Amino acid sequence: MPSATSKNYVNAMDEAATSENYEDDDIFAEETRAQLKLIKVNDQVRRLQTIIRDRNTSRSEFVFSSDRLIRLVIEEGLNLLPYKPHTVTTPSNTEYNGIKFDRGNCGVSIIRSGEAMEQGLRDSCRSIRIGKILIQTDDESNQAKVFYAKLPKDIAQRNVLLMYPILSSGNTAVKAIEVLEEHGVLDKRIILLTLFTTPDGADTVLLKYPRIRMLSTEVDGVVPNHFVQKYFGTD
Repeated sequence: MPSATSKNYVNAMDEAATSENYEDDDIFAEETRAQLKLIKVNDQVRRLQTIIRDRNTSRSEFVFSSDRLIRLVIEEGLNLLPYKPHTVTTPSNTEYNGIKFDRGNCGVSIIRSGEAMEQGLRDSCRSIRIGKILIQTDDESNQAKVFYAKLPKDIAQRNVLLMYPILSSGNTAVKAIEVLEEHGVLDKRIILLTLFTTPDGADTVLLKYPRIRMLSTEVDGVVPNHFVQKYFGTD
């Protein structure tokens, strides 16, 4: 079951949509939280979350379950991208009024954990371009520093799916967004895809960038920080 921290955070977001009596500072905070969307958590999703959190899970089962959960987040993230009406002709020579995505979408993974989400994005969008940003925390200053960034040259004209599965403090994601901004990307065109996030991590990102959108499966005070080691077999 979700922790009390997770329940309180989600309840706070629900209350923000109905309450009319906030001070200005409270309105700002709640509006940023409204930018966070959680995928629908059914029994299958809860089971995947349980397997990922279980310290006794084998690496093969961990990777398999993580890939399944990543795919669900990726698919839901695609629903947030802009689209337009599109009519096609079927094999029976009838017209079908559907939709198609606007051009100009790309993925950016925050190395190393974000690379775990790349295949899920490629499986969903066959020809999508993917950039990478490497950010590490300096041992002396405890500040996040950018060591490497390789992005599409026209990224300023694209919608960006920023991939980072575990959001703990939020500092690394903030730094990555700063890099994207330096390359001309508007914050409103960034969708941050995560699997697990803490309330503090979500607030750190959304209070600074209230126009980005964030998608996750769970908000909880304790996140599976062993994800990278377990997924890549370095634990």
